[in-house]
Amino acid sequence: MMEITQAQLYERLLAGKNLAGIDLTGLNLRFADLSQANLSYANLRGLDLYEVDFHGSNLTLANLSGARLCGAQLTKARLIGANVSDADLSGARLVGAVLIGANLTRANLSHAVLTGAILTGANLTFANLSDADLRNTNLTVANLSNAILNTTDFAGVTGLVAS
Repeated sequence: MMEITQAQLYERLLAGKNLAGIDLTGLNLRFADLSQANLSYANLRGLDLYEVDFHGSNLTLANLSGARLCGAQLTKARLIGANVSDADLSGARLVGAVLIGANLTRANLSHAVLTGAILTGANLTFANLSDADLRNTNLTVANLSNAILNTTDFAGVTGLVAS
């Protein structure tokens, strides 16, 4: 009988799959490979998604509120209109991610890497962006009211209006 690890099982079952609208609440997805998956409209609310690979995934209008995404790989992921409020994305990689209109209210993005991300119209009210790398991001019409911006790198950012 062939033995399979949990990570190998996730890779075979979830990576690249169409999981649009799925409700994954209550599942343990730590370290799962959800790369290139279609998770649009999915419910991932409150899940432990520690170091999950969402590289290139479609999370448009997904509910990730309160999720733990520490160290998650979200490079080139699409989170258009996604609810990521109160989520912990500390140390996550969102290089080139598209977060147009995403709700990141009170999200913890400390030490996150968002280089080249598109955050047009995103709501970052009360978000923690301490030590985050926002180089070359697009923050046009983004709301950063009351955001924590200690040592955040804004080099090359477009659309940021000083107040």
